[in-house]
Amino acid sequence: MRKTLMAMTLASLAAGPILATPTFAQAQTSAQYSVTDTTVGKLIDDPAAAAVLQKLIPTIWANDMFQSAGRDLTLKAIQQYEAVLTDQKLAEIQAALDNIPAKG
Repeated sequence: MRKTLMAMTLASLAAGPILATPTFAQAQTSAQYSVTDTTVGKLIDDPAAAAVLQKLIPTIWANDMFQSAGRDLTLKAIQQYEAVLTDQKLAEIQAALDNIPAKG
């Protein structure tokens, strides 16, 4: 029995190093904002992301409903209510958000 356990241990060590997998916190810090998955509230709460929204969709940004009732929605979900949020505009916003690391 002892030889078997030792042989199994040596065999597993010989198989190669154990590779570390990223932790949940590491995965969160490397995540990016998304117009389809990130809520407006999360974007508003990040000054860099909020600046993108202010610049690219100023009329929507100025709407009080956007910053209150819209907080739990994504930009993609709001698209059906706002003609300004075309697929092209969402792509432009996404491109700008891709340059900003998401905050946890």
